[in-house]
Amino acid sequence: MSQEGTDCRLIVGIGNPGPEYVGTRHNAGFEVVDRFLLKHSTMFAPRRARNANAWEGRFGGRNVILMKPLTYVNLSGDAVQPLMKSENLSPAEILIVYDDIDLTVGRIRIRQSGGSAGHNGMKSIIEALHTEAFPRLRVGIGSEGSKRRANYVLTSFDGTELESYQKALDKSVEAVEMLLRRGITTAMNMFNSTDFTASAEEKSSN
Repeated sequence: MSQEGTDCRLIVGIGNPGPEYVGTRHNAGFEVVDRFLLKHSTMFAPRRARNANAWEGRFGGRNVILMKPLTYVNLSGDAVQPLMKSENLSPAEILIVYDDIDLTVGRIRIRQSGGSAGHNGMKSIIEALHTEAFPRLRVGIGSEGSKRRANYVLTSFDGTELESYQKALDKSVEAVEMLLRRGITTAMNMFNSTDFTASAEEKSSN
């Protein structure tokens, strides 16, 4: 372990499998893993995993596994727990990347631990791992005051919101890279101030 206690070896992007869910807000975790794989395609190869698509390679001086559960969001823990057990990982070595309805589109946040904040995928993982003490990277998807959370997270982005989201996804990939190379504290300090919201862009142009 590093002095920070976070040498992540498993990166899990949460989302729903299937073409009908591509581009929806709930699939932010999948999008980050996809972009990371595309950027580092020569460094990772597919590997077997229960209830998930997974890839393994070397990054940041260690073996790293990338995972996209096939269980649908609500049962994400059913994919994370078996791989954690088979690879003898501790919760602190697992980074979960997921959508956050409480963050505006264009923002990302890295934390060392925390609750589910109502996210069913995180609820499932917390229950499966029997702890909240694992790192996570939250990608803002906004809420627009929506009371119908279940329907809202399955909608897509458009216009300036889509532009902000795409920039945040790219920055999320950089955050994962930094976390793997230099630890979670450095990544938090560098990326938790990320703000690609439309309002921030408007202010910078004035």
